[in-house]
Amino acid sequence: MKWTKSDYLFFFDRWVIPMIAEEYQLDEEKAVRLFINSQTYQLLADDTTKLFRESPLFIFDMYKAEYETGDPRNSSYIKNYE
Repeated sequence: MKWTKSDYLFFFDRWVIPMIAEEYQLDEEKAVRLFINSQTYQLLADDTTKLFRESPLFIFDMYKAEYETGDPRNSSYIKNYE
């Protein structure tokens, strides 16, 4: 079965949103809104970035970096690639 973009986004939503809710002690509704409106989510939804190949932990770390510094590229995973 070939996954579609919506399959990938659903997969990451199911893993990353609970991590956000737990890390920042938010209810899931608030975590959903924050994640879907983030730069990280926009990058994930952009097929050219190929972020769907990464793990949920990678995506969560990007989101966490964005939440704390304003830029998802400050993720420790990305900094280790540079």
